[in-house]
Amino acid sequence: MPTDMSPVSEPRIALLNAAHEAEATSRNFRRELDADIVEFHCPSGELPDGFAFDGVVVTGSRASVYWDREWIGHLKRWVREAVAAGVPALGVCYGHQLLADVLGGRVEPMDEYEIGYRTVQQDGENRLLDGVTDDFTVFTTHSDRVVDAPPGATVFARNDYGIHGFRKGRAFAVQFHPEYDMETAATVTRGKADQLADERIRRVLDGITVANYEAAREASRLFGNFLDYVREVRTDRATTG
Repeated sequence: MPTDMSPVSEPRIALLNAAHEAEATSRNFRRELDADIVEFHCPSGELPDGFAFDGVVVTGSRASVYWDREWIGHLKRWVREAVAAGVPALGVCYGHQLLADVLGGRVEPMDEYEIGYRTVQQDGENRLLDGVTDDFTVFTTHSDRVVDAPPGATVFARNDYGIHGFRKGRAFAVQFHPEYDMETAATVTRGKADQLADERIRRVLDGITVANYEAAREASRLFGNFLDYVREVRTDRATTG
């Protein structure tokens, strides 16, 4: 009998770039996501017309999810509807907080900024962190946090600043930045000069070393794990019609 040997197409992913300065964010995510990327710059008002994607990724941003901005309201609505339609989703930093918000969790400003290479602990098993050690290094930069995960969500990563990873249904979210390269980490840190003391910025910059960056690369496995999950969901959909 003839066999269909045509290659399986790459997952089609909507990259919702929420960064105001989009270039570095685009570069980092495109490097990590081995997929057919369709990018939308959300602060400019760009969003997909529909949900004809295998998955969606929401990036970081200097915005807060509770800000009253038209583009944030539109982004929340689209993501809420995409998740309800069964599209697998991954949120990173701001995307983590936005997924928490639209799924019924709670996001609040923090008393202390978390920034720099830090340790996060896995809290139970989750496929997004398959192949990642229980205590792993990540780069963090955020002044908001998820105080309460969405109802019914499973928290799978934490540190002393709070929740760093949760899953609800087909939606996954992480607070840390598995996509950052050293250049981005340094640029973002220097950009906090109006918010943080010079000494603290210097300490964070001193910690942006090759050794710490290489250690943090372990967490980038989550992108491949997410895409594997996306492919499984796509196959299941094709099988069940």
